[in-house]
Order: sequence, then structure tokens, then C-alpha cells
Amino acid sequence: MLLNTWGEVLTLSFQNLWVGVVNFVPNLVIALVILILGWLVGALLGRAIAQVFRSLKVDEALRHAGFESVVRRGGMNLDSGAFIGGLVKWFVIVIFLVAAFDVLGLSQVNLFLQEVVLAYLPRVIVGALVILVAGVIGDVIERVVVTAAKSAGVRSAHFAGAVAKWAVWVFGILVALSQLGIATAFSQTLFTGIVVAISLALGLSFGLGGQEQAARFLERLRADMSGKNQ
Repeated sequence: MLLNTWGEVLTLSFQNLWVGVVNFVPNLVIALVILILGWLVGALLGRAIAQVFRSLKVDEALRHAGFESVVRRGGMNLDSGAFIGGLVKWFVIVIFLVAAFDVLGLSQVNLFLQEVVLAYLPRVIVGALVILVAGVIGDVIERVVVTAAKSAGVRSAHFAGAVAKWAVWVFGILVALSQLGIATAFSQTLFTGIVVAISLALGLSFGLGGQEQAARFLERLRADMSGKNQ
């Protein structure tokens, strides 16, 4: 009687185990297919984005802005396309990973991925894009300011250009920090102080450098008015 009972228990246990395996294997296969598909889609999308960055020559603008030396100090090479493309690739993979875990019924792992990874990774991507765009715009702004200042005869043209470039850089960094939710109140206060300092620096540079030109302009205006009165 006891042997029969133990035999029935073992038989029932193995039957339940077999049923569990049979039910789990199809879900495992589907999850693996989803994960492989996500890896392929993420890799293709990451390569496409990297190629777009190379076509736009973003790295050249960042080199002109002096960003390469900062990156090299950290022991890395400047490749903005590979960086952003890598972030996008892993973001896509994590999305497919969430779907795969959902098929397997791993709800707790899914909850972690959704609340931590998927909620924060887009902010990282946007913050990185903001800094890269700030580098490109800063380089363009510097050239425009230097050219305009030289045309106006301002002696401190390069200083004004450098101030304008770093103003854009600082603005981009503060926006990125705000996007990441890091020290938002401090970033706003710092931004206000930097804007005031940059305004004073630009005002002084153009004011001191443009004194001679302003004097010549006033002299010409006075001469023209004197000629008309005569």
C-alpha cells in the first residue's frame, strides 16, 4: 500500500514536471526568437544612426570644439555615431527583452526593466544628443561671431567667439543635466549666473574693442552733418 502511494506520488510529480516542460519549451523558443529579432533590429538601427552621424560629420565639429581632447583623457576615441548608435541599439534590445520576459512570465524582471532601464535610457540618449548638438552649434556660432567681430574691427574677436562657443556648450550641458534630473535647481541657478557673466564678458569685449570704431563713426556722422549745414 505504501509502495503504491509513493509510486503514485512519483508518477504524478514526473507527469507534472513533463507537462511543465512541454508548456515551457514553446514559450522559451518564442522568447529566444523575439530576443534574436530584437538584437538584429537594434544592430541595424544602431549602424544606421552611426552612419548618419558620420555623414553629417559631427565628429569634425566636435574636434573643432575641443571635445576630442576631453574624450582622450578618459582613454576613449571620439566616435559620436558609435556612441549614440550603441545607446539606441541597446534600447531596442531591452524593449524586445521586455517582450521576451513577458512571454516567459517573468513579471518582476519586466517591472525592473520598465521602471529603471526603459524609463531612464531615453533620457540618457536625449542628453547625449543635446551635448553633441551643442558642440556642433557652438563651433558654428564661434565662427560667425569671430567673422562678424573682425568685420566690425573688434580687436578681441577670437575672445568673443570663444565666449560664445562655451556659452552654447555650458547651455547644452545644463540642459542635459536637467534632462537626466540631476541637480535641477542647482543647474538653473548656475545657468542664470553663467548667462549674466557671459553677457558682461561680451559687453566688455565689444565695448573695449569697439571704442575706436565707435569714435570714427561718430566723427564721420559729425562731419556729414556739418557738411549738410554748410
